[in-house]
Amino acid sequence: MFSNHSKMLATSLAVALLASMTATVADAQQASSQAPSVTTATLHAQSLPLSYSYAARLSAFRQTEIRARVSGILLKRNFVEGASVKAGDVLFLIDPAPFQAALAQAQAELGQQQAQLDQATREEQRNVRLFNQNVGSEKSRDDAISARQLAQAAVAAAEAQVQTADLNLSYTRVAAPIDGVTSLEQMPEGSLVTSDSSLLANITQTDPIYVNFSFSDAEAREVRHLLDLMKAKGDVHPLSVKLTFGDGTVYPHEGRIDFTSAVVDASTGTIQARAVIDNPDRELIPGQFVRATVTGVTVDSAIAVPEIAVMQGPQGQFVYTVDNDGKAQMRPVTLGQQVGESWIVQTGLNDGDRVITEGVIKVRPGAPVAASAGIDNDSNKVATN
Repeated sequence: MFSNHSKMLATSLAVALLASMTATVADAQQASSQAPSVTTATLHAQSLPLSYSYAARLSAFRQTEIRARVSGILLKRNFVEGASVKAGDVLFLIDPAPFQAALAQAQAELGQQQAQLDQATREEQRNVRLFNQNVGSEKSRDDAISARQLAQAAVAAAEAQVQTADLNLSYTRVAAPIDGVTSLEQMPEGSLVTSDSSLLANITQTDPIYVNFSFSDAEAREVRHLLDLMKAKGDVHPLSVKLTFGDGTVYPHEGRIDFTSAVVDASTGTIQARAVIDNPDRELIPGQFVRATVTGVTVDSAIAVPEIAVMQGPQGQFVYTVDNDGKAQMRPVTLGQQVGESWIVQTGLNDGDRVITEGVIKVRPGAPVAASAGIDNDSNKVATN
């Protein structure tokens, strides 16, 4: 009786153990079949061109005030307000009559002084000749020489007066000192202008035009370091600047940086920079705000991770990678500059790592995933797993 009961108990235990093992296998198969599907991208070290974008403001290449240099009645304006003018174009005419008369008077004075110089020269020659013949006195000779010298100085003063009068007459024709666009006139025709305060107009040169922006000292160190590396390889290119308007339109001409401040602005902690860019169609206007993108530097052996793969956690940014066992691993990363739709990785990832780009929300650290190939990060080829 006891033997039969033992046999029945052993049989029951065996059946229960077999059922438990079967359930465990079934659960493992079910868990495997429920591994989340994800898409990965394989990372490759490559050379990446960098760009830096800044808010910028345009300013005139040159701007000058047109002022009267002599006093008189403003007779005529020879330009259309807001029109382009060339350097040397006569913009205003001040009444020249008084200055023509002053020039004529100075010329007459010069003629008179020249006649006196001629007379003094003849007297000097006569007295010197008589003295040499022991006929004239030494005093007469010296007086004649002094008279000639005084007459010569008077001629020089008269010539200076003629030059001044001629210069004042030329100032009655007020010319443009630079190429540019004229402003509204400040004084109408018929006004009395004075040489000490009368502003007639402004001229603004907008082709080329300046682009003013500021960048941080950290960016300055980074760019300088990359330029030094490029120079060591003999691969040096000037930094170029492209402009983007508020509506996203890209300006067709490229500029170049022509000035960088040697000091950091104490109030903003930034460094001032300026670029110059062609503006032949006057599409750019001084005072206008634009977006300036600086290019021309390249970082070698850079690893870029797609933006969609980057997650934000309590400890900072991280990505999920797939290891050789097909399991997801959380990898904290330190990111640098954004390049297109990717971020340059400073620390945390290596060449050949596979990062999860799609299906990240379903991933758990250390859990298996069903990974499929995505797009290689440096080409249009499908990455292999």
